Amino acid sequence: MRAIFLILIIAVVALILAVMTGMINLRQTEPAVAPRVETADGKIVTRSGQAPAFDVETGSIGVSSGNASVALPKVEIQPSETRVGVPTIEVRRPGARQAPPAPAPAAPANTAQ
Repeated sequence: MRAIFLILIIAVVALILAVMTGMINLRQTEPAVAPRVETADGKIVTRSGQAPAFDVETGSIGVSSGNASVALPKVEIQPSETRVGVPTIEVRRPGARQAPPAPAPAAPANTAQ
């Protein structure tokens, strides 16, 4: 229930901000008229009302892309061979005998000069 109230409050605040910044323009084109109930000669006579009508104009946001010159640092990577420890994983099913751990793969030789 609190989440619904929070969402409703955020929506109302967003609508107020949109109207204040000019992104939404609301104009009432037809006024509201309340329904009428009258009694005449012992009879009740009702006349329908009218809901208000609005004309809504919304702003738009344009997104585009273009080319620009930007200074970027140049990064050079020089590979080196370093020996590091890597984790091994052993998966055993229930009731299976324990197998010896598999040896770690050998590191590839560095051929880059």
